[in-house]
Amino acid sequence: MTQRILDISGLNVRFATEDGEVAAVSDVSLHVNKGECLGIVGESGCGKSQTFMAVMGLLAANGKTTGSARFGGIDLLKADERTLNTVRGNRLAMVFQDPMTSLTPHMRVGRQLTEVLERHRGMDAKAARAEAIAMMARVQIPEPERRFAMHPHELSGGLRQRIVLAMALLCGPELVIADEPTTALDVTVQALILDLMRELKEKHGTSFVLITHDLGVVAGLADRVAVMYAGRVVESAGVREIFAAPRHPYTKGLLACTPRLTDAPTAVLPTIPGQPPDLQKLPPGCSFHPRCAAVFDRCRAERPALAEGGTLNACFLNHTVAA
Repeated sequence: MTQRILDISGLNVRFATEDGEVAAVSDVSLHVNKGECLGIVGESGCGKSQTFMAVMGLLAANGKTTGSARFGGIDLLKADERTLNTVRGNRLAMVFQDPMTSLTPHMRVGRQLTEVLERHRGMDAKAARAEAIAMMARVQIPEPERRFAMHPHELSGGLRQRIVLAMALLCGPELVIADEPTTALDVTVQALILDLMRELKEKHGTSFVLITHDLGVVAGLADRVAVMYAGRVVESAGVREIFAAPRHPYTKGLLACTPRLTDAPTAVLPTIPGQPPDLQKLPPGCSFHPRCAAVFDRCRAERPALAEGGTLNACFLNHTVAA
């Protein structure tokens, strides 16, 4: 029987602002199985990162959550700070899109790495240093002993991103949430990092959530994919099904926007017309309907549920939903 390592149910994230409430995430239910990679894709602002910032207990002060996110018997949304601190960085780790949000500017990177091992695994300074340098080498940081003594501002963006990845992997977490983990890396290092993640998944049973705009990365690493739009999951299926036979018009649009090597040099890349909706003023019915070429009257009046229709998808074209 497949073991669920993270089970998110009915997650809502709301932010109170001077201009009113922002519905960043609405009724999201996702799960991650042991040893698999779940890809989360969608345009900027669709709620991908905020979903997992809520899971990690790292929302801004004006954010509120409802629902549940169960990890190893703990509901992370209801856990106190002490409980979260025993889980984060140890059993559950996150790699942030901007590495400077994870690194303390005035501390040498080596100290930031060894602190994780001393705190969560009880290592002494010498053992922690050796382990940290070994992990730096594993994530393809050249001259790790020299970089160990540097401050974050002395490193390039790509090296900082690899330091953050090393920090996330040090304690052998059960689940790693990676938010655009390869954005700052050149394609050669990107391939090496993805190979490392694949090795951890296949040989050590590490689970991953991969939040990304890069559908190529998703195709190469993910087992399942959830597509988000305007704070909701609109399609979810195995990676092969998503790429071979997408069902939701938004998923089809995302895939159509991806350049292909077989395209003619003069080919015009398709685009999804319009802009994502304002999360403070979501349109009635399906949030995608103002941009959808297949829209009909029901779409404008009623929000489709995420239901079976070849894949799990939220579109009236693919299944019948009781009113």
